[in-house]
Amino acid sequence: MKNHITIVGLLFLASVSLGVNAGQKPKATPTPVENSATQAQAQSLSININTAEVADLVRLKGIGEAKAKAIIEFRQTNGNFKAVKELEQVKGIGAKLVEKNRSLIVL
Repeated sequence: MKNHITIVGLLFLASVSLGVNAGQKPKATPTPVENSATQAQAQSLSININTAEVADLVRLKGIGEAKAKAIIEFRQTNGNFKAVKELEQVKGIGAKLVEKNRSLIVL
């Protein structure tokens, strides 16, 4: 009898739970205002390697003060970066480091 009551109780809870979920509204699609806010946030997190100072560049993964200074020196000597991949030409920066930061870097 106890098992029967437990099973009936569990079935009741499951049906109530399914009924509640079935009545939920689907998630709303972001509005253009929300999209622009997300874009603005992404831009504030991005780092323009053609204008960034040492304090900005050290926010990148694996970039300390020495590598940040090397990036700036390379930029001053060779001009603005035309592609993110050009960072690999900076002493101490390899392909793996560039890939780790690709989503944060802008030109």
